[in-house]
Amino acid sequence: MNSVITQLAMGCLFIAFSMSPSAKARQPNVVVILADDQGWGDLGVSGNTNLKTPNIDSLARDGATLQHFYVCHVCAPTRAEFLTGRYYPRTGVSGVSRGEGRLNADETTIADQFSSAGYATGAFGKWHNGTQPPLHPNDRGFDEYYGFTSGHWGHYFSPPLDHNRQRVRGNGFIVDDFTDHAISFITANQNQPFFCYIPLNTPHSPMMVPDRFYEPFRDKNPGMEHRDPDREDVMMTRAALALCENIDWNVGRVLTTLKNLRLQEDTIVVYFSDNGPNSYRWNGGMKGRKGSIDEGGLRSPLFIRWPGHISAGTSISQIGGAIDLMPTLTDLAGIGRRKTKPLDGRSLSPLLMQNDVKWEARSLFAIRRNQVSVRTQRFRLDAAGQLFDIAADPGQRSNVADRHPELVTKLRNQVAHHAKGMKACFEAHAARPFHVGYGSSTTLPARDGVEHGTIKRSSKAPNNSFFTNWTSKDDFIKWQIDVAKSGNYEVTVYYTCASGNEGTAIQLSAAGADAVQARVTQVFDPPLYDKGKERVAQSHYFVKDFIPLKLGTLSLRKGDGELRLSAPDIVGSRAIDVHSVELNLIN
Repeated sequence: MNSVITQLAMGCLFIAFSMSPSAKARQPNVVVILADDQGWGDLGVSGNTNLKTPNIDSLARDGATLQHFYVCHVCAPTRAEFLTGRYYPRTGVSGVSRGEGRLNADETTIADQFSSAGYATGAFGKWHNGTQPPLHPNDRGFDEYYGFTSGHWGHYFSPPLDHNRQRVRGNGFIVDDFTDHAISFITANQNQPFFCYIPLNTPHSPMMVPDRFYEPFRDKNPGMEHRDPDREDVMMTRAALALCENIDWNVGRVLTTLKNLRLQEDTIVVYFSDNGPNSYRWNGGMKGRKGSIDEGGLRSPLFIRWPGHISAGTSISQIGGAIDLMPTLTDLAGIGRRKTKPLDGRSLSPLLMQNDVKWEARSLFAIRRNQVSVRTQRFRLDAAGQLFDIAADPGQRSNVADRHPELVTKLRNQVAHHAKGMKACFEAHAARPFHVGYGSSTTLPARDGVEHGTIKRSSKAPNNSFFTNWTSKDDFIKWQIDVAKSGNYEVTVYYTCASGNEGTAIQLSAAGADAVQARVTQVFDPPLYDKGKERVAQSHYFVKDFIPLKLGTLSLRKGDGELRLSAPDIVGSRAIDVHSVELNLIN
């Protein structure tokens, strides 16, 4: 009798345990690693013998490879397409500078999807899709953010960064630092499902790389060259390859963490890049590089590993793109998508899981300003209307339009339709002001301002620039703004001031409000950050530290307006250099 009771009791315990939440099948974690300006050819698995990338290559060996995967021609558009599953012009993004990378606030991101399904979410690296709330990563579904929200960053060793909206200083080489924070996030959330996005910022310039990665390439002449060797800058190639090997080392650190935490079987790992290579170097003989909407500017590696679910060594020949990753990953995770705006991407999960499906033919579009190219499974119609058989001619050397007149007509009609729709999107988002007061604190960097008079930017590209050469009291800087709520805002300007210029008056004004003004009393004239780790001869990146100057409290009205920063009284030869204006809502 006792034995029967014992068996019944054990059976009940087994049933109870099997039905408990802890015993249910765990939803998979997701880790997405995105390289910046790494070409399809910058990997050993692509056939490049100039470098070694064993950790990234292992993702192809142990998972699936999309042989023909396409992204955009530059950074912010690809990141927007990944985040939303939509062609980037629909999302508000139009480029990479002066606010062009901003993702509209009404878009639903992949992080929103995973967060609403109960996942811990974190992003570590280059965001490039909005700075001010409600466009900051912490407003777009990410619980944790560490990185920079601008497009490119001017220094890669312990630079100023953003940690959950707070200004912090980085620790060491930037990609290593991002990886450290990603690993900490994975470790902290090992007992619950997590979505970890690691959008890196290399091998994008500046070509700064630690000595231990650069030394093997210092005097090395690449054995595999660009298809037009005379166009290749060998110093740039060496630095890019060294940066790619650093990325690989950090990918290995992430994979080792998953293995040591026994999360390898429960984690989907994705690796891809945001555009073609940022210089002329070996890329499989394809035409074009970053900025181009030919094969070489758009084709990216894409590897997805999920042990026990995606067969090792899977090779997928069907074309796919960044727009497909949100529907693919939400399907693989089985989380059920929140309602979104209509998607342009489709889930690749049937191909990855090797289900017996009929895959409908499709066209993938790429747009650069008013130029459009389209890729079908076999062909590419380029921006000039030429047709190339990519299966036979991946280098786009032979125009075969005259052999396929009906196809050319069909594709040109598709291009015209796509161009018309995207033009309307570009025009709708062309004059957006910058958000103020959608959160308790708003930063308006020099990147988003417009200089007038003698004022100049420190760099030719606005993204990580500051304003300098302010020599006249008639000069000013302005920002077009959209104020969410009327109220009082404490104003702080981040500045430097050379000796002899102290006493200069700095003023911020807005229509319908009393201007706020303060005089610079503290000289602060630090040197530029050391560029000793820059591996190319020419560099246009200049970075230094700035300190705060409180101007007072400015009353702003809800709605669109303009902020104007001026210097009504300049003492000495010039006013201040300006990094940013910070507005903190105080009532």
